[in-house]
Amino acid sequence: MCDGKFALHLINICFVRKPFLKKQWVTTVCAIRGRNSSTKSGSAGGKKDTEGPFPPAYKPQQVEQGWYAWWEGRGFFTPENQSSKGKVFSMVLPPPNITGHLHLGHVLMCTIQDILARHRMRGDSVVWVPGLDHAGIATQVLVERKLCHEERLTRHDVGREGFTQRAEAWKLQQARAIVGQLRRLGMSLDWSREIYTMDTKQTAAVMEAFIHLFDAGVVYRDSSLVNWSCALQSAISDVEVVHRSFEKATYVEVPGHAEPVMFGTLTDFAYKLCDIDGEVVVSTTRLETMLGDVAVAVHPQDPRYRDLQGAHVWNPFTKNKLPIVFDECVDMKMGTGALKITPAHNTVDLEVARRHSLEIIPVIMEDGMLGENCGQFSGLKRFEARKRIHEELKQMNLLRGHKDHAMHVPFCSRSGDVVELLLKPQWFLRCKAMAEEAAAALQDGRLNIEPQQFQKVWYDWLYNIRDWCVSRQLWWGHRVPMYLCGKTDDVAGAVWIAASSADHARRKAAAQLHLSLEEAEQLSVVQDEDVLDTWFSSALLPFSALSWPDQVYYIFLFSDLARGHMGDSMDFKKYYPLSLMETGHDILFFWVARMVMLGLQLTCRVPFERILLHGILCDAHGRKMSKSLGNVVSPEDVIFGISSQELQKRNLEKLEAGLLSKPEFEKATEGQRKLFPNGIPECGADALRFTLASHNIKSMNFVIVNVFINFEVAECHTHSLFCNKLWQASRYTLLSLEKLKPPGLESCKDENLPLGKYDRWILSRLACMVHTLEQSLHSSDLHVATSAIKSFVHMEFCDVYVEATKLPVRSQEEGSRSAAMAACHTLLRCLDTTVHCLSPFMPFLAEELYQRLPIHKTAEQSRSLPYIHIKNEAKKVLLQEHVCLMAHLTRCEQVIPVKDLPQSVRTTSVANIIGPDCTVYLYHKGEVTMSEERANKKEKLSKELDRLLKMTASAGYREKASPQIQSTHLAKLQVDIKTYRNACDDHMGIHTTAAVFGIN
Repeated sequence: MCDGKFALHLINICFVRKPFLKKQWVTTVCAIRGRNSSTKSGSAGGKKDTEGPFPPAYKPQQVEQGWYAWWEGRGFFTPENQSSKGKVFSMVLPPPNITGHLHLGHVLMCTIQDILARHRMRGDSVVWVPGLDHAGIATQVLVERKLCHEERLTRHDVGREGFTQRAEAWKLQQARAIVGQLRRLGMSLDWSREIYTMDTKQTAAVMEAFIHLFDAGVVYRDSSLVNWSCALQSAISDVEVVHRSFEKATYVEVPGHAEPVMFGTLTDFAYKLCDIDGEVVVSTTRLETMLGDVAVAVHPQDPRYRDLQGAHVWNPFTKNKLPIVFDECVDMKMGTGALKITPAHNTVDLEVARRHSLEIIPVIMEDGMLGENCGQFSGLKRFEARKRIHEELKQMNLLRGHKDHAMHVPFCSRSGDVVELLLKPQWFLRCKAMAEEAAAALQDGRLNIEPQQFQKVWYDWLYNIRDWCVSRQLWWGHRVPMYLCGKTDDVAGAVWIAASSADHARRKAAAQLHLSLEEAEQLSVVQDEDVLDTWFSSALLPFSALSWPDQVYYIFLFSDLARGHMGDSMDFKKYYPLSLMETGHDILFFWVARMVMLGLQLTCRVPFERILLHGILCDAHGRKMSKSLGNVVSPEDVIFGISSQELQKRNLEKLEAGLLSKPEFEKATEGQRKLFPNGIPECGADALRFTLASHNIKSMNFVIVNVFINFEVAECHTHSLFCNKLWQASRYTLLSLEKLKPPGLESCKDENLPLGKYDRWILSRLACMVHTLEQSLHSSDLHVATSAIKSFVHMEFCDVYVEATKLPVRSQEEGSRSAAMAACHTLLRCLDTTVHCLSPFMPFLAEELYQRLPIHKTAEQSRSLPYIHIKNEAKKVLLQEHVCLMAHLTRCEQVIPVKDLPQSVRTTSVANIIGPDCTVYLYHKGEVTMSEERANKKEKLSKELDRLLKMTASAGYREKASPQIQSTHLAKLQVDIKTYRNACDDHMGIHTTAAVFGIN
């Protein structure tokens, strides 16, 4: 256990004696309390009034109201108002989609980042950039649904421009709600740097990146199989594909089909051999694709088909002769060992077709209908055709079996439609070389991933990467900056040009085709109708959010001009690469890996130094939160509370607005009835944040991986009660101050009050809590930090120490008056330090208590800078553990442990002896501007201090002077030093240089 007296002075130096200038520990608790700027409500950026009586109970809404506007109005979240002497800490908020309000998963992510940002605001220059994502496919689906529900129209009815206008209106509505949520949660985002993935600067960055990649040969156009949503009539990314498992025949509702569709079955049918008797039986789960079969493949070593070399089979519907090809990709043990080849709708089949130079026949069109080449089935919906083909085969006596079969079916997460593989001309990014560089960045230490078990996932994905299809057949998103340029009478000679505009494309095409100006004017220039994958613009955010590429041109081409023209606004130069990328592990490849690949390709640097991944938030039973389970919890419901009746009413409103389907409404209502039979109690934003931070967001255990985080409303309510416990402890402390004789802070502010054993014990526990907190925040183990705070406040401070102070505070007999003063003194120190430790997690409560506690009034008086001289080796080790913390909190440029204290320090500084083994040397560097009267007073004090210091530091003083004389001199030194500090602080500009820890 730490020594209580030493712990008091350690905490006193770190948390009390220095003024809490903004950003010194955290933004929200470090503003100097100014009565003149107070307002009653704290609105419009004015400071909240905390001068009234201390409320009897903790009320989350009352406590959390008003502070954010004041923080934002004072510029606490902008790096320009922070210390410029520390390190740079930069992050970009993974932009929430404008498809709806924030859910608890977003809150978890934002809370983690906010805690880390606030922790670094003690002395570093912190920038945390907020933003929103346009979410191409998801937003288009919602706007189309809204258009159909409210206006009974389709996007084709209103046209591309009209649809885009409606999508912009949707964006404005959702953006207001999301930004309001982030402010309500207390996120310390720099709103002056807010971005939107389709704003002017981001659009320019996307265009520049794509043009650069095309010109570098990284972007190419090719016909390839892509995930296709027939409902959206667009290609979709892998992350938007959800695979559902079926163990047996199961009927499923599919958009566009009146009747449910059966999945989980396998059909066997026979292809008759041409020219000879016999048949080849094949199996399929997608019977309608037989219309696009171009061959039957068998293994070359399969004895059953050895005699069929050069043979053909007959398609009974298309009347095409299909060759039997021998290919080693066929598994002889699966089914009959014969594989039907449909290259237009299957990846493996496409590879076989290309190896054997087979024809490619698409049969499923973009809208899910069968094509004109399908004979009697042309124009049918794909699953209707499946039933018809099954009936026809049965009549032809070609059906050989139909049975249950376990299978995985891909569904579009946006539309609910079954995903088809269609062969489409698309724009692709070559990823192999970029992926190898991204893998090398982790290997050589330029990049770090936590938890470490995801490093294997990183390598597995990157070493098995496929080229990235970046084009989407949508109306909402960044239009692909590609133009088809050619002569009107020479379509075959047209070329694709990457350009920022039609004129730009015309000029580039003329140069490429060697055309004159007159010929260039005659060129046909048509922009591609497709838009870019949303993940493409998101992958640029680490640098596009910092004004790339504009500032790159200034920095690298016109560096002198840049310094004069852009001044301190050169974010790319100052904050790139980012210090940290924190996000969910589920998008490690889809987003994080792509950010690294494009960052390396476009900026030649990794976009961030460290990747921190957290688990996926689930309900109390470990189930993922989804509308289909009815277990989705809104952050507002936890913050403000909601009754079960209001929950049901809101579900009904969503149903009527078309935001929930009838099955989703029924499941949501039933799920909420089971989970929250009595509704959700009011917990507040602080309790919600603290609850989310209390879970282990990262696990280094390779056996038990913390992939999921279970959220329970009851736990959140418990943390709201924890807030009330701290509130009551603060109220008790203020009431105890009033009971002192004489009442008030003046009675207990003496630093030399004799501390009792309980006082020393709680201060030692407080020091240990601070140490644990500092270590856990540095390692991002937030659950360890919250556990340390809870353990100290609950089990040590409130349950033991507060109870122990009640008797001396209540009695205050002549003999126990000093004990009461020491108790109040210790209570204040403990509360003040606890509030600072708690502020990254509970910023609203921390700010409220900090402004109401009187301790910082005296703390603001001392601005001297400590040099610490310690002669106890054990104390040196203990103090060195806190060197970085103390340097930040005291705004020292340097902390220097030394064995022998330089004579210059002894002679040019004033000293404060703390106990028998610690001396604080106070040193100032800077210009002194003070009145003549103050200067004379300071000079007299300085001479008196020098005399006392020389006397007490002389050889033999400790052996010859009696303890009583030493105590008298020590007391006089402390009084003179405090007076000296005040004389200097009132009229002196002080520049901190260093703190020296000297060991005799």
